[in-house]
Amino acid sequence: MAYKFLTLKVKNRGTPPDAFLNELVAWGKAAPDAIFAPNAVHDVYSSVREALGPWLDPKHRRAVMLEVMRVLAGFESSWKWNAGVDVTNPTSTTPTTIEAGAWQVSANSLSFGQDLKDLVNARVGTTDGNAFQAAMKSDHALAMEYIARLLRHTVNHNGPVKRHEIDPWLSRDAVAEFISLI
Repeated sequence: MAYKFLTLKVKNRGTPPDAFLNELVAWGKAAPDAIFAPNAVHDVYSSVREALGPWLDPKHRRAVMLEVMRVLAGFESSWKWNAGVDVTNPTSTTPTTIEAGAWQVSANSLSFGQDLKDLVNARVGTTDGNAFQAAMKSDHALAMEYIARLLRHTVNHNGPVKRHEIDPWLSRDAVAEFISLI
């Protein structure tokens, strides 16, 4: 598919590959509505409201999440599904703290919500750190659902979101393009 705004450059990471975007759009079409529903928690929507808000409707909220995921994956891994340990993080030393996948999540993030544990248990059969890492690299649909759900619980587990480093790279035009695709 030919993308226009979804291939905008993200900082010094380049542009997302079409294959990554194809998977993101497909997941965005099929993902459970509950992931994008309003809640009372300071979450990703609270964090990026100035850059991409206000929220117009459920489809807009869904597209905003996809845009955050597009930019965050660029920051975290340059859109590489198989990204592994962050060698600059001194706490990445155990199977529970080692990051994995396009969004560089680690198994210690499971503590942010029972839904995260339930999701991983249902798809992987365990919350073991090594199994978690492998799944975040190989099961792309799981990785996408996991990061979306995690961002609904907290932005503190993803430094580029927490520190608003992604904000200048978020695009309202990309959100509009996601809306047209989902």
